[in-house]
Amino acid sequence: MTSAAQNWSQALDAWALPDEIVNSAPQSPWIHPPVLFEVPEQIPPSPSHERAREVLLVGATVLDVGCGGGIAAFALTPPATHVIGVDHQPEMLVMFSANAAKRGVTCETVEGFWPSVADRTPEADVVTAHHVVYNVADIVPFLRALDDHTKARVVVEMPDRHPLASMSEAWRHFWNLERPDGPTPSDLLDVLHEINIDAHCEQWSGPMRVEQNLDQAAHFMRIRLCLPESRVDEVRDFLSSHPAPTARELTTIWWDVAPREA
Repeated sequence: MTSAAQNWSQALDAWALPDEIVNSAPQSPWIHPPVLFEVPEQIPPSPSHERAREVLLVGATVLDVGCGGGIAAFALTPPATHVIGVDHQPEMLVMFSANAAKRGVTCETVEGFWPSVADRTPEADVVTAHHVVYNVADIVPFLRALDDHTKARVVVEMPDRHPLASMSEAWRHFWNLERPDGPTPSDLLDVLHEINIDAHCEQWSGPMRVEQNLDQAAHFMRIRLCLPESRVDEVRDFLSSHPAPTARELTTIWWDVAPREA
């Protein structure tokens, strides 16, 4: 019998692309365009932000793992006044630092993949990890490192479906390739239960973050589909007839830790 952690890993492994498609790609399809991680002037409230705020005092510290531009962290300032951002993309950390300065809060950044950089990352009152776990096949060390770095609560946010699931029809259209469905938030809760973390969850609907215009969307979709630039018009036509959804179902998962001994 496989464990919950093995089931999670196997479900993510199923998203790997065939070698013949990847080898034909003019550039890596595994992109995270910074434009999708820009932080709005006013960050809308959400259950994830609310669960974090419940345990934050004035002057608190937030650690944002896979921070991007820092929406998860800056939704909590104030009451938090110091933020720590971890991301493997340097341009994301530049955005994160600029957003901290704009909001008048102090910040630190750590470049690298979590949990390999956990030993050089400070603890915080609250640890957030939004829209990251679907990138992590070896999930148990990732979750344990989140747990080890919080003084109060960990808040994980994830869509109910893998973020690449919205491209399944495009893969079928351009490559006649069927894509998988899993894993799901329920699978992550099974892993947390397996490692004796008492987590809670809340499902909700939220807006889908999309590119600013059709040309930009076609550019990034073409790269994700491993297609050459010469086919960008085909991708644009496909997107015109298959508009991206404007909302998606999400799940907030959170858990508390006992106060650590001094």
